[in-house]
Amino acid sequence: MKNEPITRDLLAEQRGGLWDYVSPSRLALWLKCPLAFKFRYVDGVETPMSPGMFVGRVVHSALENWYRHRQFGIRLEPDDVARRLVESWGSSLACERIAFESCAEEETSRKQSVDLVLAYLAQLPADEAPPLAIETAMKAPLVDPGTGEDLGVPLVGVIDLVLDEPDGGVIADFKTTSRGGEPLETAHEIQLSSYSYLYRHTSPRPESALEIRNLIKTKTPKIETYRYGARNDHHYRRLFAVVRAYLDDLDRGRFVFRPGLGCSMCDFRDTLCPSWDG
Repeated sequence: MKNEPITRDLLAEQRGGLWDYVSPSRLALWLKCPLAFKFRYVDGVETPMSPGMFVGRVVHSALENWYRHRQFGIRLEPDDVARRLVESWGSSLACERIAFESCAEEETSRKQSVDLVLAYLAQLPADEAPPLAIETAMKAPLVDPGTGEDLGVPLVGVIDLVLDEPDGGVIADFKTTSRGGEPLETAHEIQLSSYSYLYRHTSPRPESALEIRNLIKTKTPKIETYRYGARNDHHYRRLFAVVRAYLDDLDRGRFVFRPGLGCSMCDFRDTLCPSWDG
């Protein structure tokens, strides 16, 4: 699989440069609240990573380690994956500059991370398709498949996993979450359509399906996988409509606040947002 030379660190660290690229994460925050998007990507306001987000990052890293070995025909023992997670915990903590409120909270998060990884590996089928790509950054020009219009800015994103199934690649995205239950497909539609678009620009064949793999942070961790069909013209029309509206807001410098259920989890709800008056 070919991909443009763009790294995950670049996507994670770059702020500003709004016209340099469009990404699923930028679109998601803009859809959630344009004002929160402005604070983060226009004003460059940094917010600390929460312990919950750190657990997600560590779990992603452990699963990346597992699947990268599988690419080379090596199947690590689950206990070995868990041991590597624990051994790298301190360096990951220092790198992300996470400060837990207590040693007990940190130990709970470390155990939760290990338990989630072990639960995920335990439920994998022995004959799971081999991985084609793991934590792969991709880049493609945004050219409307329906009209041929080039929007003049690339789409970039990082796909967690692509599996090589007989009918085509299966694009899988890992999510650590606090509750289970089938997610509303439209809640992930822009992300999944973006990954499909990127994948089709780097692969000789389209995807056969897309998956959300939820690692649920309950006392006894649970794993739930939800599979959705390959994207079609309808999905791409909706994706490009969203991208055009997003670019229009950027062009106009228009970032209104969008109150809703997402406010309860917003980094800016108690700081910058209350003082905004339009």
